Amino acid sequence: MNIPSDSALYAARRDRLRRTLGALGHEALLISHAANRYYLSGFELHDPQCNESAGYLCVTADGPDFLFTDARYRDAALRLWPEADLCIYGAGRFAAIAGFLKDRGVRRLAFEASSLSFDTHARLAEQIPLQAAGMLVEPLRLRKDAGEIERMRRSAAINHGVMASLPGILLPGRTEGQAAWEIEKRFRDLGASELAFAPIVAVDANAALPHAIPGETVIADGCLVLVDVGGRAFDYCSDQTRTVWVGDTPPERFATMLSRVKAAQAAALDRLGPGMSFREAYALAREVFVREGVAERFTHSLGHGIGLETHEGPSLNPSADGLLEPGMVVTVEPGLYYPEWGGARWEHMALITETGCETL
Repeated sequence: MNIPSDSALYAARRDRLRRTLGALGHEALLISHAANRYYLSGFELHDPQCNESAGYLCVTADGPDFLFTDARYRDAALRLWPEADLCIYGAGRFAAIAGFLKDRGVRRLAFEASSLSFDTHARLAEQIPLQAAGMLVEPLRLRKDAGEIERMRRSAAINHGVMASLPGILLPGRTEGQAAWEIEKRFRDLGASELAFAPIVAVDANAALPHAIPGETVIADGCLVLVDVGGRAFDYCSDQTRTVWVGDTPPERFATMLSRVKAAQAAALDRLGPGMSFREAYALAREVFVREGVAERFTHSLGHGIGLETHEGPSLNPSADGLLEPGMVVTVEPGLYYPEWGGARWEHMALITETGCETL
């Protein structure tokens, strides 16, 4: 059997989780969240759709660990998992999972309460006692290791290449949707395996919608365009936003808005570092907007963690608890929004280092 060289990395991650399970008194944890399953095993980062699952991972407090999937994924699973610890289920998957675990001494199973559906819980609970667990894997994913950071550097570099291409994409006469498609192709051309999320291309007043959907609005000579895009490369996501003026000299209101947004981002990036609270990080940007008298136009958090998923912990918002630590990668994306005519956001990814932060 061909075991990949990074199998030791996944095993080490499971050992970290195992210590947590032991401390909490859990016999075993069923991993149902796709990104967590991948982080701990290397198996299947994406489930097919929200009402399907590529499978489950069970990490036990004293080992070994078990992988569950259906026949579609059998050969892929055997490339990275011992056959003796692999369960291929069919129509009666819940009975098969429970029987497999009971045969190996697991009598009670903790589960990821935030990702296991009500229906799956009900069916599995008929077969084996279940106990809800909090987020146990996500805290392990907050701090990226050296390999993850390198992958994220490369993913971010592709995004920078896409942003450098915007002058040739945001052409008068193109619709938002057409520009979004050109951006998606550019990600692929530069080496991304897919988009990290649906691209945002928003013209003028549409840019006041932080999560605008590209439509039929046409880019004109003399308009603003907000572009928020990310790709997945080497399994890790990127996420960047730029707001640009298409045409000659932009009007003063656009220039002022964008200048304030960039100043708020710079204030945060200049001071982000280990030991700073998530709330304090948010406040660094908001204070700039308060001084300018536009704080009410800043309607979202400063940023979020990013890695295997586009949105993961931590959240840099005014009510968040926690401290920045070396190895965390967060977005820094202040914005201002004016529903009558437009908005601006400017976003970079930042790695928290031992002494401050580094823009990726």
